[in-house]
Amino acid sequence: MIPKVDRAPSRRRFLKFAGLGTLGLTVSELSFARVRAGELLVYVGTYTTGKSEGIYLYRLNLASGELKHVATTKGVTNPSFLTPAPNRRYLYAVNEVEDFAGRKSGAVSAFAIDQRTGNLRLLNQQASLGANPCYVDVDASGRFVLIANYTGGNVTVFSLQSDGSLGEATDMKQFQGSSINRDRQEAPHAHCIVLDPTNEFVYSCDLGSDKIMIFRFDARSGKLLAGTPPWVQVKPGAGPRHLAFHSSGKFVFVLNELHSTVTAFERNPEKGSLKELQTLTTLPKDFTGTNTGADIHVSPNGRFLFCSNRGHDSIAIFKIDPRNGALTSIGHKSSRGMTPRNFVIDPMGEFLLVANQKSDNIVVFRLDQKTGRLNATGQVAQVPAPVCLKFTQPFR
Repeated sequence: MIPKVDRAPSRRRFLKFAGLGTLGLTVSELSFARVRAGELLVYVGTYTTGKSEGIYLYRLNLASGELKHVATTKGVTNPSFLTPAPNRRYLYAVNEVEDFAGRKSGAVSAFAIDQRTGNLRLLNQQASLGANPCYVDVDASGRFVLIANYTGGNVTVFSLQSDGSLGEATDMKQFQGSSINRDRQEAPHAHCIVLDPTNEFVYSCDLGSDKIMIFRFDARSGKLLAGTPPWVQVKPGAGPRHLAFHSSGKFVFVLNELHSTVTAFERNPEKGSLKELQTLTTLPKDFTGTNTGADIHVSPNGRFLFCSNRGHDSIAIFKIDPRNGALTSIGHKSSRGMTPRNFVIDPMGEFLLVANQKSDNIVVFRLDQKTGRLNATGQVAQVPAPVCLKFTQPFR
């Protein structure tokens, strides 16, 4: 159960906070899909500098946790982060490169999704206006795509055409600054850009300056307007990477890559501002090796937070106090692979899938919704350099 809050979100907002809005599903629709097909589709983004051929599509059996390969979209360079459109007719992928079409920039690719098979067909590409794009989000109306360019140190917004293809850029914000880690924080590094579930605010973690940038989003023009305040600072050297919203909308959790910590913030839903509550390590007390944090997600029921550790190669598990957003560590689970860069939780909160980049596999765990514990199913899919996982319901 999600406790009542002072400004309880509407049913539509609640479903988006709970993770269903990104799939374009209501609870009843998702349940029907499960009864009908007993499965979900999983798109897998990869790095193609090795054996990978592009974007992979799998079916997840919701009874056994088995993953079966369906199709591969070949010829896509470094599709390291993916996002389906809210209507599930299109999918957008960054192309994490430094040079594209003769300019110092990465790219973003638009694909049409076959409504029968889930296969992808390239529509077009655009330069992302910054090198090494690493994150892509789509606004709730399906009219704009937002990109974070890591090396470029900026974020960009592109319009979308009626056929799902990419239009012209509507905005670009260049970040400034650096921090104390001379090897990793010599310049701004935008590591994510995330619309809040109300489609009113945008947050971007700048690993280079140790800031979470805050914008109001103009959904009519595709403009990013400076928030009040325009950013919030984390501890010097922390290196904020990714963030996740609590299902109540009152809290935001930020994973700090360089310090291997997670910071809990209280969020003002009217202003979008963030107030730091606490910061905890994502590592066991006795760990002495090298580690960087990678990904972060809240369970759909809002009771647990999960973070991935690269080096310790684990998923850190925290209990969330729904009254005040406080986190309590309840343990770690081996990712059963090397370098868990990305993971995803299914919308019903029963499975957690981990993409282990350097061991070329996706490992399936069952999630105990009462305790937050993860139990290996024994199901493993071999995929070259998997670094992004996205669910959608089956097509006809």
